[in-house]
Amino acid sequence: MAARLVVLCPGQGAQHPAMFDLARTDPAAGRLLDDWFADPVLAEPLGAAIEGTAGFANRIAQPSIVAATLAMWTALADALPQPALVAGYSIGELSAHAVAGALAPSATVKLALERAALMDACVANGVPQAMVALSAMPKGTAAPLMHRFGFHAAIVTGEDSLVAGGPAAQRDSLAEAAVAAGGRATVLPVEVASHTPLLAGAVTPFAALLARQQWSAPLFPVLSGISAEPVWDAARAKDDLSRQIAEPIRWMECMDACAEAGATVALELGPGAALSRMLQARHPAIACRSVTEFRSLDGIRSWLGRQLD
Repeated sequence: MAARLVVLCPGQGAQHPAMFDLARTDPAAGRLLDDWFADPVLAEPLGAAIEGTAGFANRIAQPSIVAATLAMWTALADALPQPALVAGYSIGELSAHAVAGALAPSATVKLALERAALMDACVANGVPQAMVALSAMPKGTAAPLMHRFGFHAAIVTGEDSLVAGGPAAQRDSLAEAAVAAGGRATVLPVEVASHTPLLAGAVTPFAALLARQQWSAPLFPVLSGISAEPVWDAARAKDDLSRQIAEPIRWMECMDACAEAGATVALELGPGAALSRMLQARHPAIACRSVTEFRSLDGIRSWLGRQLD
């Protein structure tokens, strides 16, 4: 069977001050980052990201993660075969459309900043929000617990694991009840319940922003987070990207879709390695790595070359 590459674009959570450093060793990626850091719209959030200040705040994390992802893709793309598909986790789905060539990189980073502002406005105009990662949940226990405390499934990562979003006032109670039920719970350092109905107010205005962008035909398909189906056309992309702000991400099904597409190799563009580790655990036959596991761009290229021969 011929080798087939899948590219993974991360979401929030693993950002850190050095996340641009490896991409900067490539001249083209370095120039792109210099342009973004000099842009008056992007200079403040990207600067705060490398200073390590307010790293989990949406307005800092979202554009910075997209910038780091697309800079890394710029550094590596010319040396890679065309991917079979690209999948993005949460804000990573926006990055994925730029990786596929449907959106310009600079416009995509600015869209991430605007997306974050719209999501933050939903919190400013309502009750404080929170997210809790639940895992090892006994069958049939997660849904009633979430309902009991006003939480919603936000990202489904496995048969017994998911991220839930809901009111901050009930966060600790949900976590304690999940542990009492025999599962595990981790309170996440975020204040926006992404991918839940609490973010419904951001959907229509973000759809309007997406409608004003210049879209090109993608070079390869992007997996939709809310359906785990390949997306080729701009109309579907705009609809799914706006809806996923307030609808759950079916990441478990996205991982299965990668396997069904015949993926043999997966590269996560970083920062972080959560997606490659999840995919490796669920589909061990796929060789999975993150760029964060390498010390150089040449090391990434060398590993991919061996896997894709």
